Amino acid sequence: MEEERKQKDDLIIGRNPVSEAIRSSRAIDRILVARGSRSGAVVGILAKAKKKEIPIKEVDSKKLDYICGGANHQGIAAYAAVREYSSVDDIFDLAESRSESPFIIILDELEDPHNLGAVLRTAECTGAHGVIIPKRRSATLSYSVGKASAGAVEYVPVARVTNISNTIEDLKKRGVWVYGADMDGTDYRDCDFADSVALVIGNEGKGISRLVREKCDEIVSLPMKGKIKSLNASVAAGVLMYEIASKRK
Repeated sequence: MEEERKQKDDLIIGRNPVSEAIRSSRAIDRILVARGSRSGAVVGILAKAKKKEIPIKEVDSKKLDYICGGANHQGIAAYAAVREYSSVDDIFDLAESRSESPFIIILDELEDPHNLGAVLRTAECTGAHGVIIPKRRSATLSYSVGKASAGAVEYVPVARVTNISNTIEDLKKRGVWVYGADMDGTDYRDCDFADSVALVIGNEGKGISRLVREKCDEIVSLPMKGKIKSLNASVAAGVLMYEIASKRK
């Protein structure tokens, strides 16, 4: 019961509370709006949300009733993040403040909150300077992610971007070598991770998208000696992050 209560702590319910959260620039993961609830007040709130590039998702009214626990949601609710999002520049600034070359993790539509939390935890332990996630089709900084990260969410900057492929292009222009974790790549033990590095981890089921794979400088793979041909995304990320950390040392 206590955990269920806490999980609802990041839910903002009703027109005025959601509107005020947007106005105050509180970090919001996404807004849920009931289908058919596009009245004047809701339309105004959604316009403000779009201006701030907050993801908006239409849901069935009964589903919104369930999510809000029967509270009077007035057709709209929002999920707040457990921490403010950072920018890609913040990640580079952190690396510079430590006099280190950037070490960045990019998550291409990783959807499981527990995987995101686990990646954040390992990123903090291996000295990564930040994590980049897409604004859509991705786990966000929810209560579940914060808990799974064991507090790492407080220390690892997380930047949300509109387009992962474009962001990779920008990182490459800034001197970062981008490695994608996928099948049929170079054995990770044979890679030189010594300089500015970004590691791309794909979706739990689909892996890295085709466009993102094409943007990577190099594809790296983990050798599979058993009958199962893939690892859990956060486990694979952990193995590779520690390898990168060891090479950087």
